Amino acid sequence: MTKEQETRTPGSEQGRVDEALAEGVPPTDPATSDDVAGERVDVAPEGLAALLEEARNRADDNWNQLLRARAEIENLRRRHAAELEKAHKFALDGFVRELLPVRDSLELGQVAARDETADLGKLREGTELTLKLLVDAMAKFGVEAIDPEGEPFNPEYHQAMSTQPRADVPPNRVVAVIQRGYLLNGRLARPALVVVSQAPA
Repeated sequence: MTKEQETRTPGSEQGRVDEALAEGVPPTDPATSDDVAGERVDVAPEGLAALLEEARNRADDNWNQLLRARAEIENLRRRHAAELEKAHKFALDGFVRELLPVRDSLELGQVAARDETADLGKLREGTELTLKLLVDAMAKFGVEAIDPEGEPFNPEYHQAMSTQPRADVPPNRVVAVIQRGYLLNGRLARPALVVVSQAPA
């Protein structure tokens, strides 16, 4: 086999080029062609430019979408932070509104008590109404009083201030409440201060 025949051997790149030139067909440029199912498909330079432009447009669209998404997330974060700050600042707004009538009633009672001719019975009645307003306002927000007189001593809700020997009461019973305790939605806000019975010596 001659050297010229070797260069024209089918299967070699140079052989295909020489055969294409001999037949008058321009050779395929590997840089501008793709293999599809094992066959070479010519892609003109104009086609490559179009594909590149399309890829750039898609990249620009994706970048713009990313920027918009980041802006929306940042706006959402700022909005949530502002709402959280507002919630913390005005969390007691409803409770304060309920307490305002109680304060108004107390102030009216104070003014009436300064009058030397004030009726003691009316002052007592006004005080009872004011206390009822306060109890109702606290109950609306889940505040419940602990008044355990006569009940067994419970260290989870009661704080023993002293003990008292009692023959008429079983040991470890609350015989007096020095100060009421309170629950807030079932959770202890303040224990009741109590006196607890003990067996006589």
